Amino acid sequence: MKIIMTLWQGLCHLPTSWHLPIGKFFGRLLLIFAKNRKKIAQANISLCFPNLSSNDQKKLLKKNFTFLGRSIIDTGLAWFWTERKIKKLIDYEIFGLDLLDVKNSSNGNLIIFKHSQHLELDARLLAINAEIYGVSRSHNSVLMDKIQNKGRLSNIKDTADKNNPRRFIKWLKDGKNVLYAIDQDYGWNHSVKLKFFNQETATITTIKKIIDITESNLVFINSYYEKNKIILKLELINPLGLNDEELAQKINDLIEEKILLHPAEYLWVHRRFKSTLGKNFYK
Repeated sequence: MKIIMTLWQGLCHLPTSWHLPIGKFFGRLLLIFAKNRKKIAQANISLCFPNLSSNDQKKLLKKNFTFLGRSIIDTGLAWFWTERKIKKLIDYEIFGLDLLDVKNSSNGNLIIFKHSQHLELDARLLAINAEIYGVSRSHNSVLMDKIQNKGRLSNIKDTADKNNPRRFIKWLKDGKNVLYAIDQDYGWNHSVKLKFFNQETATITTIKKIIDITESNLVFINSYYEKNKIILKLELINPLGLNDEELAQKINDLIEEKILLHPAEYLWVHRRFKSTLGKNFYK
C-alpha cells in the first residue's frame, strides 16, 4: 500500500500536461478491470437515462470512467500539492464566494454538494478561498484514512465524523462554513423514499432540522469542468415554508438539475438505489 501511495504522489508531481492523458489511461484500465464498478455505473445510467439509446449510454459510461480515472489525479492534487502550487498551476473560478463571508454574518452556512468525481479538488479550492469545515467518514484502510485526513486538512480547518453531529452543529452555531454531502444511499436511518431521476431512493431528511437548530443558511455548491478549468458556483437555497421531506425533495431536484448539465462528471459508481431496488439490482 505504501508503494502505491508513493507512486501516486509521484504521478501527481509530473508536469501538468501529463495529468489528463494519465487520467484517461486510468479510466480505460478501470473500464476493463473494475468490473463491479462498471456494472454499478451501467445500472445507474440505464435507470436514470432511459431515453438515451444503448449506444449513447455506452458513450456516457465511457466518459464517466474517463473522469473516474482523472479523479485519481485530481484527488492527488488536492491532497499532495501545496497551496502555492495549486494557485499557480490549477485554472479555476469561484462564483458566489461572498455568500461564505462569515465576517458579515453571525449565521453559519451549511454547504451541500453533489458527488462529482473531482469533489476532493473542489473542496480544496473552496477551502483555499474561504474558512471551511467538513463532515466526512473514516476510510476502511487505516493508512488511507491517515492520508485522506492529512490531505483534507491542508486547507480545511477541521473535519467531523458524520456520526458525530454535535461537533459540526456547534460549528454552524458558531457561524462557520460546513461542507456536507447528502446525495448517497445511507440506508433507512433518517431517510425516506423520495424521487431522484424519477426513481424512489433513500434520501436523508435531516437538513431541515440542522438548519433550524443552528439558524444557518443553506448553500448549494455546483462544480464542473469547462475544458480544463474548474468552475465552482455557490447559490442559496430557500427552505422557508418547506417541511423536512419537501426540502429534501427540493435538494434532490436541484442536484439532478446540475447533474444533467454535466452527467459524465457524476459519481455513477455509487449504489444510489440499493435501499429501494435491492443490492441484486447491481449484480
